[in-house]
Amino acid sequence: MPHILTIVTFLPLLGAAVIFGARLLAKSDEASAGTARWVAMLTTLATLAVSVLLVIQFDPANPTYQFVENFAWFAGAGYHMGVDGISILFVLLTAFLMPICILASWKSIETRVVEYMIAFLVLETLVIGVFCALDLFLFYIFFEGTLVPMFLIIGIWGGANRIYASYKFFLYTLLGSVLMLLAMLWMANEAGTTSIPALKEYAFSAQAQPLLWLAFFASFAVKMPMWPVHTWLPDAHVQAPTAGSVILAGILLKLGGYGFILFNVPMFPLASQQFAPLVFALSVIAIVYTSLVAFRQTDIKKLIAYSSVAHMGFVTMGIFSGNALGIQGAVFQMLSHGLISGALFLCVGVVYDRMHTREIAAYGGLTSRMPWYAAIFLMFTMANVGLPGTSGFIGEILTMTAVYEASTWAALVAASGVIFSAVYALTLYRNVMFGEITNPALLTITDIDKRELAIFVPLIVGTIWLGVQPGLVLDYTAASVDAVVTTYRAAIGG
Repeated sequence: MPHILTIVTFLPLLGAAVIFGARLLAKSDEASAGTARWVAMLTTLATLAVSVLLVIQFDPANPTYQFVENFAWFAGAGYHMGVDGISILFVLLTAFLMPICILASWKSIETRVVEYMIAFLVLETLVIGVFCALDLFLFYIFFEGTLVPMFLIIGIWGGANRIYASYKFFLYTLLGSVLMLLAMLWMANEAGTTSIPALKEYAFSAQAQPLLWLAFFASFAVKMPMWPVHTWLPDAHVQAPTAGSVILAGILLKLGGYGFILFNVPMFPLASQQFAPLVFALSVIAIVYTSLVAFRQTDIKKLIAYSSVAHMGFVTMGIFSGNALGIQGAVFQMLSHGLISGALFLCVGVVYDRMHTREIAAYGGLTSRMPWYAAIFLMFTMANVGLPGTSGFIGEILTMTAVYEASTWAALVAASGVIFSAVYALTLYRNVMFGEITNPALLTITDIDKRELAIFVPLIVGTIWLGVQPGLVLDYTAASVDAVVTTYRAAIGG
């Protein structure tokens, strides 16, 4: 299919335009809301179908960028798109989660439905654009563009403190990216190109690399987010609507990890080696500290948000371990976390839609009233703590094995985070699911319905399938990861 990347990227934007046009022609808000829901669902499903076709046509043995589209605009910059074995899987993850988010919002979003669906479709275009962009400034436009629809999703459809949370999210991530833009301008002037593949081949001086590395690190560390610039995430998660939290944890956090793999490691290898101990230290602190903080939370959503920060610590350690196993594990962990964390936030949304509270103390004894829900929540809780047979186990074991080769102390301390995650996750499950029902409102709560079951089934299948067949991911990423590691080791003389 010609221009398949353009199609998969901008198809959601076309759906948003259709919704907008239907709103102008609709006779009532109710009619336009129904149209918006169905158009958004069909558009995201069509985008998923095109992304699956993209994966089928992709050659995993080829480490170079494929399906390349390149049209120059001005001063060497242009519309340059392509995917490798790493980015193509994130495109698929994005397309996979979006229909689930639309279905999850079917009943819970009742105000400004048209604008909500448009925001999600625009966000999908921007996120896929990040993973496909091969031009510096095109990447930056897509990367920063994701802030706008997410800002609106949190600020308009969020909780009581949504304005504070949305501005905190926007300012943290925007300020971090200013340094990256300055670095991009310097790189384009120095290398005479804005092509990302060409910049990977360009040897930046040993004096320039640390400053460039820190500039990109500032942006991607906030996006991950890494400790200590993680404080925007719990607020954003708590205030965001359920689908907003799914996209935030499942996709937007991965932009930071993808950025490290795309820019920091291959373009600034000397600096990556120099700053690896710093990354290990920050990652270990994130894993241990945020796990302890999670244990003390009284809000279910905030607990899962801190859990996300801890799990992203394994990702950053794996990326900067300097070996193929580490980057493979980091990519796998990001994909796995997208499924598991998204499912956990959806689990919170199920009970919040019924009870309108996320306080752990308001629950207890749900197994007697919601047995199917209890089974699903248990499955994703165990996946979150890395139970063998689930995708959560594969990502953690790969990254810790790789980090052990690079830094024994970091691997040993990080391993304690696995224990901590089991403590807070299983404690949460016990408090919510077991014991006597003390809240009278829970006596009439109903189990999950068919629509909610349809939301969870794809996530269950994906989590278990990747847990027992990790080669589905590893085979696709192997050639591209080897290319990154070969470039890195050649530069550092390893």
